[in-house]
Amino acid sequence: MTNPILSRVEDDARNGYVGFRDTASTPQGGFQQTQTQGYGQAQGYGQTAPQPGYGHPQPGFPQQGGPVGGFGGDGGGGGRSVTLDDVLMKTGALFALLLAVAVPSWLLTPAIGPVLWGVGLVGTLGIMLFLMFKKTVSVPLIIAFTVFEGMFVGAISATYSNIFDSAAGGQTGSIFEGIVVQAVLATVCVFGAMLFLYRSGLVKVTQKFRAVVGMMTLGYFVFALINLGYMVFFDGSPFGFGGTGIVGIGISVFATGLAAVNLMLDFDSIDMAIRTGAPEKYSWQLAFGLMVTVVWLYLEILRLLARLRSE
Repeated sequence: MTNPILSRVEDDARNGYVGFRDTASTPQGGFQQTQTQGYGQAQGYGQTAPQPGYGHPQPGFPQQGGPVGGFGGDGGGGGRSVTLDDVLMKTGALFALLLAVAVPSWLLTPAIGPVLWGVGLVGTLGIMLFLMFKKTVSVPLIIAFTVFEGMFVGAISATYSNIFDSAAGGQTGSIFEGIVVQAVLATVCVFGAMLFLYRSGLVKVTQKFRAVVGMMTLGYFVFALINLGYMVFFDGSPFGFGGTGIVGIGISVFATGLAAVNLMLDFDSIDMAIRTGAPEKYSWQLAFGLMVTVVWLYLEILRLLARLRSE
């Protein structure tokens, strides 16, 4: 298990994106891939070539000459295949919606903060667990998840800002001294660094790499749930196990690094879906999964900065 939304892209590709297509035109016995350049762009007329970075072959996947369902055509289900532009547009739309909900949630936090982050957290976890087992894309559920997540992110960000910016004497200087602004900038920088490492080929996403990161992510997810229960029912602090000491900072550093590494797995999952001719509707699933990881990374960086400011 890596990102619970994108971790099944490999299986969906092998099965011909069952549940995402209207017709079963995908060959059986495993999917086919083209070796392409960039984000699955063929060179010339029907000629393909190996490439670095995006689109590098995955071990254990049959490399054949024809794309699944005709890459760049109808996607095997009466519609066209997904493109990078599709994923970028859907990702931008989801983040715009998240921000549109997070801003009023931030403003309402002084009055009903606990209600906002409580409802947002429960709604986010509930829909996430449901979508992990759902075999088809549900745009209404994705939108609902984004609304709940925006509610939670806005409230928790305002809470951290009120506590830790005030403890530092308030934002009397540059806006960049605010903990939320620093967390956002750090998230953007980490995202860019992970994208560079993936595209440059300096880090290869192999099956073993996925397995190791997946086990670590699953372990941390279980730990996070236990830590949440400890915080709510026993500790009462915003950090839980480790507090603001060296152990707590170490936990935050590990979690931030794990979220960052998961970004590369998400990039590879997006690349895989594009290479294997996933249907256009699948772009919602890809955008949604990427948003989940980016928000996770932001929240871990926010907690890390808060722990450092508490020392």
